[in-house]
Amino acid sequence: MASFFRKRPNRYPLVLFMLLGGVASYLLLSNNVLVGSLFPLLVIGVSIYGWKLEQRVYEETEKHIETLSYRMKKVGEEALLEMPIGIILINDQYIIEWANPYMMQKLPFDTIIGEELVSISKDFQQLLKQEDSKELVISLDDNNYKVFYKAEEKLLYFFDITEQVEMESLYYGDRTVISVLFIDNYDEIAQGMDDQTRGQLNSIVTSCVNNWGAKYGIYVKRISSDRFLAVYNESILVELEKNKFSILDDIRETTSKFGFSLTLSVGVGVGSTSLVELGELAQSSLDLVLGRGGDQVAIKQPNGKVKFYGGKTNPVEKRTRVRARVISHALRDLIQDSDKVFVMGHRMPDMDAIGSAVGVRKMAEMNKVEGYVVVDFNEFDSSVLRLMDEIKEKPDLYNRFISPEEAINKMTDKTLLVVVDTHKPSLVIDEKLLQKAEKIVVIDHHRRGEEFISNTMLVYMEPYASSTSELVTELIEYQPKNEKISMLEATSMLAGIIVDTKSFTLRTGARTFEAASYLRTHGADTILVQSLLKEDLDTYIERSKIVQTVEFFRKGIAIAQGEESISYSQVLLAQTADILLTMSNVTASFVIGRRSESTIGISARSLGDVNVQLVMERLNGGGHLTNAACQLENKTIEEAITLLKDAIMEIIEGGNAE
Repeated sequence: MASFFRKRPNRYPLVLFMLLGGVASYLLLSNNVLVGSLFPLLVIGVSIYGWKLEQRVYEETEKHIETLSYRMKKVGEEALLEMPIGIILINDQYIIEWANPYMMQKLPFDTIIGEELVSISKDFQQLLKQEDSKELVISLDDNNYKVFYKAEEKLLYFFDITEQVEMESLYYGDRTVISVLFIDNYDEIAQGMDDQTRGQLNSIVTSCVNNWGAKYGIYVKRISSDRFLAVYNESILVELEKNKFSILDDIRETTSKFGFSLTLSVGVGVGSTSLVELGELAQSSLDLVLGRGGDQVAIKQPNGKVKFYGGKTNPVEKRTRVRARVISHALRDLIQDSDKVFVMGHRMPDMDAIGSAVGVRKMAEMNKVEGYVVVDFNEFDSSVLRLMDEIKEKPDLYNRFISPEEAINKMTDKTLLVVVDTHKPSLVIDEKLLQKAEKIVVIDHHRRGEEFISNTMLVYMEPYASSTSELVTELIEYQPKNEKISMLEATSMLAGIIVDTKSFTLRTGARTFEAASYLRTHGADTILVQSLLKEDLDTYIERSKIVQTVEFFRKGIAIAQGEESISYSQVLLAQTADILLTMSNVTASFVIGRRSESTIGISARSLGDVNVQLVMERLNGGGHLTNAACQLENKTIEEAITLLKDAIMEIIEGGNAE
């Protein structure tokens, strides 16, 4: 009986039914003998039938479960061994302990048992660092797999997505790209030509662009005398990037043979299915290229990422007196509509930043508006400190220098903020001023980078100018003449020009000498400038020690470094780079030194063969083709040298991705 209940625990209701039947039979027997005798027989019969029925159902259910379990086990084995899903088991040391036949067939190895997982692909290092279950797409033997990693079970599933990747590649490769090609200096060159010569020039340029389009399968249409429209797809764009947009060199070299020396700027819009957005991206990219001096390609995507190619030549001067007068009048109107004018340069200001700021403050005074120069009094280098000592002798001028905190307290909705010698918000003395200011003007001579101050009312960026002080000097010429420039103000701006041109030897044009002549006429003291720019003996010795560490990374590229334990000023690093550039067989110089406990500074100089601006932009810096710099946070000097060499190789061998 005990075994009966253990095997059939669901028979308790049947036993209960029999007991109740017995009780009922007893009661009936006491009242009616015949009925009481037959009723137990009926209960026994029903009980036997119920038992038989339950036994048959139980056996059938048990058989069904056994069959289902067998089938599920068989399916599991087939899925593990035969389905097109790769499975790999690893141990705690990430050694492969087992792989299913599908995975073994897909990998180009005789056996992978006992091998480290990362020996198959280095991409697994990233995946294994995750504690939770993660996924990753990797490429193995020309096939692409989506890998799911179960960290707890040390199990990896591989799903072949090669066809999906190919379809995505075809889709993205077929998306439309729009480019605008602009001939940088067409108007200047064609202005004095006769019709025959101009026609020859147009024929040369059109033929060169059309041949380029035919070579890559690009639709090209000339839409004006100095502008082309190009339409193609992203797969063609990949080829153009591999060849670093050879059209730039083709135009420059072909036209130079005929004595024209034209350069080309290209703005590319990519990454969107909207033709309107592509057109806007192309024009925005072109504006960015022109702001950087032309002779370049900018590829702008909807997410804001920009790639640059080209930029091998120094920008040709294009600004005119007319533009300077128009900008000056516009700035005058903005000043007169303001209650105060604040002028702010970049952090660690040099002579150009201070000189141009003094000039803009003078413009505010010429328009009868209060003007202030915002500075951090703890960030001056030796030459600027000497200038500030001279300014202290003029209390009326010195009182116009205020700290960022004072400026924020004085600022109102009608205050005009003028940013000089930089256009990057991350480089200004205090970004809070940018955030609070309602009216912002930018005056700069650096090539425009991806990062730019937003919500500006007026932008005067001329990469063809030697310095921001030169630009400000030209603007002053068209301001009201009721206030004369003092000797010290003129000297400050002249010092800015001299520093940025290395005493009129670099990036110097006719307009540079005109600006210097104007300042000299208004009392600029060249002797005082030389006194301000003098250096002490200790600085000279420090610079000599850095020069001794020079090494040649590539032909003509010199890299020098300071000591890890010493902090150097940016001016010292820049001066050292300038000195290296004067050495024989040096076409580009890079000097690396610690600026502070957490910051590494790099100064770069070039004679034009290497675009140091692109190298520094690769490290989140910027500047000019021949003069640039950057700062790296939380790096050692050795790590900075490694990053610098990688950036140099990337720029020399390919394009610059930002």
